[in-house]
Amino acid sequence: MNKNAINNLPRASRVFKKTLLMSAILGALSTTSIHAQESDTAEADEGGIERIFVTASKRQTGLQQTPIAVSVTSGETVEQAKVLDIGDLQVLVPTLRVTPLQRSINTGFSIRGFGNGTNNTGIEPSVGVFIDGVYRSRAAALIGDLPKLQQIEVLSGPQSTLFGKNASAGVISVRTGGPSYDMEGKVEASIGNYNQQLVRGYFSNGITDNLAFSVSGGMNTRDGYTDSISGLGKINDRDRWNLRGQLLFEPTEDATFRFIADYSEIDESCCTTAGYENGPTAAAVQALGGLVTSDEDPFSYESALNNDPTNFVEDGGVSLQADIDFDGFTFTSISAYRINDSGFKNDVDFTSLDILIEEANVEIDTFTQEFRLTSTGDTKLDWMVGAFYFDENVDTTGDVLTYGTMARPYFDVLNSFTPSTNGLFDTLEALYPALNPGDILGAGSTIGNDFIQKNEAYSLFVNFDYHITDDFTATLGVSYTKDEKDITLESENTDAISQVDFNNDLTVYGVPLYQVFMGQGMSEAVALGTVEALKAFQFQPQMLELPNDAEANSTSDDKITWSLRGAYTINKNVNVFATAATGFKASSWNLSRDSRPFPSDQAAIEAIPSLQLPNQSYGTRYAAPEEATVYELGIKSNFSNVSFNATIFDQTIEGFQSSTFLGTGYVLSNAGEQNTRGIEFDSTFRATDELTLTLAGTFLDPEYVSFVGGQDENGPADLSGTSVPGIHEQSIVAGAKYDFEFDNGMYGYVRADYIYESETRVVGNINPDVTREVNTLNLSTGLNFENGVTLQFYVRNVTNDEYFLSAFPRPIQSGSIQVYPNQPRTFGASISYMFE
Repeated sequence: MNKNAINNLPRASRVFKKTLLMSAILGALSTTSIHAQESDTAEADEGGIERIFVTASKRQTGLQQTPIAVSVTSGETVEQAKVLDIGDLQVLVPTLRVTPLQRSINTGFSIRGFGNGTNNTGIEPSVGVFIDGVYRSRAAALIGDLPKLQQIEVLSGPQSTLFGKNASAGVISVRTGGPSYDMEGKVEASIGNYNQQLVRGYFSNGITDNLAFSVSGGMNTRDGYTDSISGLGKINDRDRWNLRGQLLFEPTEDATFRFIADYSEIDESCCTTAGYENGPTAAAVQALGGLVTSDEDPFSYESALNNDPTNFVEDGGVSLQADIDFDGFTFTSISAYRINDSGFKNDVDFTSLDILIEEANVEIDTFTQEFRLTSTGDTKLDWMVGAFYFDENVDTTGDVLTYGTMARPYFDVLNSFTPSTNGLFDTLEALYPALNPGDILGAGSTIGNDFIQKNEAYSLFVNFDYHITDDFTATLGVSYTKDEKDITLESENTDAISQVDFNNDLTVYGVPLYQVFMGQGMSEAVALGTVEALKAFQFQPQMLELPNDAEANSTSDDKITWSLRGAYTINKNVNVFATAATGFKASSWNLSRDSRPFPSDQAAIEAIPSLQLPNQSYGTRYAAPEEATVYELGIKSNFSNVSFNATIFDQTIEGFQSSTFLGTGYVLSNAGEQNTRGIEFDSTFRATDELTLTLAGTFLDPEYVSFVGGQDENGPADLSGTSVPGIHEQSIVAGAKYDFEFDNGMYGYVRADYIYESETRVVGNINPDVTREVNTLNLSTGLNFENGVTLQFYVRNVTNDEYFLSAFPRPIQSGSIQVYPNQPRTFGASISYMFE
């Protein structure tokens, strides 16, 4: 086939052919994802082949025998690569992307390009995160330094049949080490650039023959790397600490109880944004003596705020896991209660003028309970039956947007640029008896909302593994999920212009406003156009509270999901599997000041006089459930020094919950259908006893199959048939580690980790020239002494690679674009002492 013929192939076909070619090449060279080293997660068989054990199927099985697309990162790898939190994990797992947003309490997770990330507390993630079996419902509970790790498993594709709630795109499962009966411990101190200081420690010991404990804690501080050009403090600092305690009680050989209590705090100035494009409104800011960040270099790491951003998170909880063995089965119970209090205060106009300040406090209380019965023994049929219960209250109080002292002068200057609106605020205040001079967009005007969401859900699940032959196993999983949410919304909006109904209010002259303008010499067309122009300043309309007599303030969703897998062992080194599975995520409510009644509720609202509000607008209260479907073909191989895992998949989410920020608010909607076809692989080649090479990647073809209610840079648009922004079509991670040993007993390592992500449009509703391409190299080395002392040195982002994490239209500044630049190069050194 000639080159032109190849280029004329459909894109999905070209990607598929490239990935098959890559797989064939790598299959001859490579080995598995990442070696786990801990004794309870890996072992070697008679041939010297390392076996990695995972809990992806909620029973411990070998990675190669688990018919699930799962990437495994060991605790040792995390330690050697100096991964300090979950956000750093993506440099080791190409199918995972972690995107920090405006505040420390918001981070978006996506797997295979599917995921939700937003500053809207009501949007629950499509990627479920579990730490020691406990579901964490919000990203605010995840941004802490990782505890003493055993391993991290990233499961691709919908996992609803086993993980209960909000796993329609995948699961991140973090496992930490339990207490030891033999005394052991470790202390570590690190320093780095930007005055980073990190101290952490761990200690464990037995109390009696059947009771052991462990305690751990850490503190992580760092100066910010973003300077203020308006005379304020630095941004993007670190100020975090955490404590964690565990008890392990084994009263008999058949019963194990593990109790965990943890608490952490974050108090930081987050997060850095930069100007990518300063539109015409920048001239109004500068005319008032204000500053905006230059759009010539978004990576100058400068801010032009008039208020230091503040973010705090207090997160804690307790959990108890009980495992009791009976004759033929094991009973497991995991009970957990967690609290998460967070808050922020941010300058959201991103200029040095005092125009807009946003602040809020969010309290989240969560109780979860899981029960499982799991068969044991060597039988033809392995089974599991279980139930999961979830009860959560989300209380968002003081969600307030406040107009600053320069809000009115800023808009007055904007009006002066347009003759038809120049001086109109003064005119309006003179015409309407309820308005006084300076009321419109006046300093201290607020838009405040309080939300309470009560969410109760449960799921019942069964899973059967039938060993048809010694080499072939069929798996069937079925889950029923019921999810109910009740919402209360209270609102107080003192913005004067939002209270004026330009369509119906009569002025003191007793006629509509446009007729007053006609009396001043305007033509009817110009007068009507002027009124429409004034409506643009009503960007925060009055909000209809919930509950009310016209709208529902609750959702009740239920769904049966299923998974069907077949796994065949070709020989002791090679396994293949095929999967068809579905997933489910319940409705997500719009808990923001942009929560609006559905257009379908308009007639009912207009029929009730007490519900009439000036300029009632319509939008969305919630997004309907997501329903996922995936088809997979996979291979897992493991030889003496080579293994290779690959999965070809076709994954679709119908009703994907999309949240788009438009500069003044969010549009929450369901994409009709989002599809991604592709391949993911992971491998390691043990070239010598000392040198290990790793290579993993994903090749994706993401598409909105249908998305009529989308948004592009020009406004509402039908995005059906277009590529999904923010998803890299190619993502590769490569690593090399060299282990060395000296005659005196000292040993160490040198490792390099590289991530490449192909160019992609960052978000869909701004300038398409805002793209991202990632080429990041991390280096680390360590030296271990016989006495338990370890020295480590690391450099992250060695080449100072520059790319955008995300982007958004700058609020109330039409034509201006703000971006999140990635973190610059960081480096440091640590010394630790391990004793036992």
